[in-house]
Amino acid sequence: MTAHLQRHRLTGMRIVAVCLLASALIPSLSRAQEAPVFAISTADSSIKFNVKASVAIGGTFDNWNATLTFTSPVVTTGVLDVEIQAASVDTGSGMKDSKLKGPDFFDAANNPLISFKSTKLEQTGPNTFEVDGNFTIRGVTRQETLTLAVSGVGTGSGQIKGTLYFDRKDYGMNSGIPFIRIANRVEVNVDLKGNRVSGPPLVLKQ
Repeated sequence: MTAHLQRHRLTGMRIVAVCLLASALIPSLSRAQEAPVFAISTADSSIKFNVKASVAIGGTFDNWNATLTFTSPVVTTGVLDVEIQAASVDTGSGMKDSKLKGPDFFDAANNPLISFKSTKLEQTGPNTFEVDGNFTIRGVTRQETLTLAVSGVGTGSGQIKGTLYFDRKDYGMNSGIPFIRIANRVEVNVDLKGNRVSGPPLVLKQ
């Protein structure tokens, strides 16, 4: 085979390889573009907590962010990721805030983030879901479940309300607050408002 024919053959093989690579990538890009994209407004949303105690203990977190991402319009492909600044706890009491930020509870100086990252999303009703995820507080991570109810599906704007319960002693919060009896079970409530900024609407089971 002449050098000219060899170069011609190599050029042809390169063109075929490029075409195959392009055909493999284009469907993937097309599928990615079909996924809905949501933005959660922290200004219109809230994350609160409550624990039964001899003196009421409950409050909110002032600094946090959340993302809700999908790989397709199928709702079970969703991933909810929440990050909370532990030091932003606000109970309305400086003494309680200081105690909760301290080493006996959130230990915010050494573990500034409280987070929840979903690992499985399951639809349990027309507008209800159970979301399993890795919940991290004080640097300890355990699997917990967030129960959600969603309104406004298909309208492009919706609200997600959910509750997560955890045992504080599972995360090393074994101490109390002087003269206050505190239950072990902590309730976390999320109220997230989001808008679909691009892509198709979600597909839910009816």
